[in-house]
Amino acid sequence: MSYRPCHTDETKIGMLYYLSGAEGTGGRIKVFPEDFSVTEVSRGPPEEPEGKFTIVKVTSTNWETNRMVRLLSRSLGISREKIGFAGTKDKRAVTSQLMSFECPPDSLGSVGLKDLEITDIYRSKRPIKIGDLIGNRFSIKVREPNMPIDEIPGTLDSIISDIREAGGFPNYFGVQRFGVVRPVTHLVGESLVRGDTEGAVRMYLSSPSEFENDGVSAAREELAHRDDWKSLIKIMPESMGFEKSMVGHLIESPGDWTGAIETLPNNLQMMLVHAYQSYLFNLMLSKRMEAGLPLNMPVAGDVVIPVSADGTPDHDHPVCATSRNIDLVAAQVGSGRAFVSITLFGSDSVTQEGEMGEIESRVLESQKLKASDFIIPGLPRCSSRGSRREILCPVKEIGYKMGQDFYDAEFSLPKGNYATTLMREFMKSQMLNY
Repeated sequence: MSYRPCHTDETKIGMLYYLSGAEGTGGRIKVFPEDFSVTEVSRGPPEEPEGKFTIVKVTSTNWETNRMVRLLSRSLGISREKIGFAGTKDKRAVTSQLMSFECPPDSLGSVGLKDLEITDIYRSKRPIKIGDLIGNRFSIKVREPNMPIDEIPGTLDSIISDIREAGGFPNYFGVQRFGVVRPVTHLVGESLVRGDTEGAVRMYLSSPSEFENDGVSAAREELAHRDDWKSLIKIMPESMGFEKSMVGHLIESPGDWTGAIETLPNNLQMMLVHAYQSYLFNLMLSKRMEAGLPLNMPVAGDVVIPVSADGTPDHDHPVCATSRNIDLVAAQVGSGRAFVSITLFGSDSVTQEGEMGEIESRVLESQKLKASDFIIPGLPRCSSRGSRREILCPVKEIGYKMGQDFYDAEFSLPKGNYATTLMREFMKSQMLNY
């Protein structure tokens, strides 16, 4: 099967193809935060009146998760580590998610952050943790489509038909994984993997983007050419909060690049190398599509992930497709009870067998990588043992509603999957429009 090539900047993050050959509608999402609504489908911990954790539903508008946690931490007088959530959410959106706080329920009355509502409060003996969710339900408005409005329904019907026939869409890591305005997260992670911690810090601080405001751009320009941290921190806008933390550490401990990375929130430290792994995964998936290998059926050598009772992938029990079991494994995949996977390469990873294994090996050789590179000395949160990821993302309740000069797309996705990666099939727009 041949796939439609991508000609946008998404190619820089490894997203080289689309599943559907149909023209895109064009357009923009997130023009206003309320255009992008996401409701978390999560597993809340059981209620325990004597539990030390307070569980709440947080509905927020236009809040980046790490910044929200930082300000909640400050408002409540507790460390960031005592605030739990199941997954990070898009900033320019209306989001609803469960969170946990290691503090009494009464303390939450002191939170007065704008555009943030706390409801459904109860106690539990355990906190919310990363991964404690099943999926997300999305409602996304596409404004300013390039296509004549009367042609959009036929186009969307064709794309939805292609997705249903395939059983899902290519499970790329979306632009949010890398940074929409400044897609450098994977490049910072690559520097860490290659042992250049100083380079990683400098890139995080100073790598520019033409789409940032003038104050941030000017600060990055100075950070790229000067090391007088005490004077530099004075010209950094408040919006560069994480960068200011890093520079503050370098003022106290000049040359401690590892310590500068450690000032970042734990989940953001993890995201750096994970973003580079995501880039490698995107490349591997693109190369599989380029080779004409199926997304919804295994070939010999593929590693297949079964689906657990709650509908989520069971990564603890992978199955290798061989010439002897290929019919049985294919039947499981065809019925939606298992998914073909690709390596998220890390320190414990080995490439698989067969044609896909050859593709994985070629990508890693082109990047001059070995497994031990993903052990980052002094930064255990940045180190990654690796994992696997399904190459096809299933969709539930997919549909759309037409407006006078816009349309609303609605669908549900399992956890760990990107709504923008589905929206790119509909829109086929430039990266910044997501």
